[in-house]
Amino acid sequence: MKPAPFEYVAARTEDDVVAALTDGHTEVLAGGQSLVLEMNYRSRRPARLVDINRVPGFDRLATGGDVLRVGPLVRHRAFEGDAVPGPLGVLLRRVVRHIAHPPIRARGTMLGSLAYAHPAAEWPAVLTALGADLELAGRDGRRTISAGDFFLGPHTTARRPGELLAEARLTLLPAGTRVGFAEHRRTHASFAQLAVLAAVTLTGGHVSAVRVGLVNAADRPVRAHHAEAALLGRPLDDAAITAAGQAAGAQDADPRDQPYAGLDYQRHAVAVLTRRALAQARDEG
Repeated sequence: MKPAPFEYVAARTEDDVVAALTDGHTEVLAGGQSLVLEMNYRSRRPARLVDINRVPGFDRLATGGDVLRVGPLVRHRAFEGDAVPGPLGVLLRRVVRHIAHPPIRARGTMLGSLAYAHPAAEWPAVLTALGADLELAGRDGRRTISAGDFFLGPHTTARRPGELLAEARLTLLPAGTRVGFAEHRRTHASFAQLAVLAAVTLTGGHVSAVRVGLVNAADRPVRAHHAEAALLGRPLDDAAITAAGQAAGAQDADPRDQPYAGLDYQRHAVAVLTRRALAQARDEG
């Protein structure tokens, strides 16, 4: 099929984008890896499409102080190299390898993934677990919301119809932070069935700070607070890792029945992937 008729706007400035969004029936085109497909199937029928690919500065990926700033045109592939320093860069490189395939990573964007809010997408869980801030631009100016408050359910966010997701801000992880990521999918081409990320800081051999995030373990990204509590103040040894895995599967995950994956299976898989992500963080740093 082909898309239903729509108006096309090639924005040149952020003001152009915001002006086009004010009617509430406009979609933003950045990478278009999900949007264009759904338009072709006519499951989405925007009255207007505003293309942001010609807006200067929207592809900014920059570090200032201890903050990484990501613009709405930063492609997934930007995180494959060494553009992001330190442990955060290591974590993003490990995660991005699991996102789709090279052609999609070359066009799709991090902020587009956040706005689409697919439960099986990796970036929403990363930003939720790491406590990122998201900046939205609208006619009334800009507002900031935490990633943890942004995602409301499958394909549902706190972004208002007339707003552009204009920037994501992540705090760089402290030097010495150990990171890990583990994902399970049914086939190489599938979305993540489940995935877990971890960032652990050790002080004097004991866990002094930790972030654990779950992908596709609920109807939105999950920060695994119970798993984190099982680790704090303990050595990052097998016993602590096992306890964290049990807590993530039994208490943090809130899975939905899926084809080929019942609730008990998913909770077990979350526990296994949590142990793998934490073991990678311990062993590979």
